[in-house]
Amino acid sequence: MTEAEQAESGAVTAPAVELHAVHKSFTARRGTVVALADVDLTIERGEFVSLIGPSGCGKSTLLRVIADLLQPSGGEVQVNGKPARRARLDQDYGIAFQQAGLLDWRTVQANIELPLELHGVDRAERHARAEELIELVGLTEFARHRPPQLSGGMQQRVAIARALAESPALLLMDEPFGALDEMTRERMQNELVRIAGETGAAVVFVTHSIPEAVFLSDRVVVMSARPGRIVNVVPIGLGARTDDTREAPGFYAAITQVREALRGLPVPQTVEVGVSVENALRNSAEGAL
Repeated sequence: MTEAEQAESGAVTAPAVELHAVHKSFTARRGTVVALADVDLTIERGEFVSLIGPSGCGKSTLLRVIADLLQPSGGEVQVNGKPARRARLDQDYGIAFQQAGLLDWRTVQANIELPLELHGVDRAERHARAEELIELVGLTEFARHRPPQLSGGMQQRVAIARALAESPALLLMDEPFGALDEMTRERMQNELVRIAGETGAAVVFVTHSIPEAVFLSDRVVVMSARPGRIVNVVPIGLGARTDDTREAPGFYAAITQVREALRGLPVPQTVEVGVSVENALRNSAEGAL
């Protein structure tokens, strides 16, 4: 095997994200502001991980460091086994923000095709990929519509499809559903779970919502107030997600786990669907004695 082939093989088997002792500080008029301190985290391929913590704790900063939109002040960032900059240049990830950021004068299909167009993909291939993604996000009937003709939820679906245009192994999402009403937000959560499952992409998802983090994630990473540190990682053992998941005892127990972690309290062990909240909390209390 050649050196290039070995490097490619290593990238294929490497975790989606590896962070080692990541530190980020900003220089301000009144001195240095430390946004992130000693962040260590590994996210496996196909894993869904949410970042949650107090406002200003560095969640979005960490996402931008992973995306190579901000340079860390210290530490190491690897994406798919590569330095973050190399991964960005190779389009190894897609990214979606709270605002969909669509171009009003382009149709749904043309917005989704934009990353491919910018990277010189020929028209036939662009069209085929966009049609595939439009079907994936359930907007086939709206392919020729323009963003002002779409609801907020539809616009976010287009943004997600655009982020997936180049088949990234990693999807970075910064509160993409934050501006949506509750019912639309839940529908979009269902859609995202389905899309992540069908594409096999790993997802790093920033949110302020504990129920959203629990519903979506394999693990919830809990961060401290600034300087942002990882204070706990809560595994979520809820199995396949459906609308019924939100009514399951295990869902409420997992919400309690994350809330306790945010408060700096001991976190119960992973709770499976069907285990009562009372039992989970009782077991946690007994374990603390």
